[in-house]
Amino acid sequence: METTNVLTLVSDSAKLKFQLTAPLEQQFENGDFIYPKGVMVTFYSADGKKTVVNTLTAKYGKSDKAKNLYIMRGDVRVVNVPQEQRLNTEELFFDKNKQLIYTDSAMFVKVTTPTEYLTGYGLTANQDFSRYKITSPRGIFAAPSTTPVP
Repeated sequence: METTNVLTLVSDSAKLKFQLTAPLEQQFENGDFIYPKGVMVTFYSADGKKTVVNTLTAKYGKSDKAKNLYIMRGDVRVVNVPQEQRLNTEELFFDKNKQLIYTDSAMFVKVTTPTEYLTGYGLTANQDFSRYKITSPRGIFAAPSTTPVP
């Protein structure tokens, strides 16, 4: 089955968790979905006030029903709005059950914050991208000063 101009709202306990939009959605007999023309997922705050916390965009997406997992590919971007953090990579997974976003350990990632520019391989983060870990980091880090201020 094909659907155009898709808007899917996902809620829990009457609170909106995230919204998925795509120009084209294809559903298969096994319950999987693919988004061959791109996909955008907008995550909202836990308080249910529809405050945008995070966005995830990709040129291609797939929803694996059996694993409850989204696979995003092609110019994948994650933006944490309140913390002004940005992630760029080519493939990313979003696990709805564990509420995690992550990449394969060999996947190149670039994270930009107002004070840092980090690159490396492999990333694991909570779904709102407020906390993350790069498996093999590279780049410019803002280190705290060890010299006492007079």
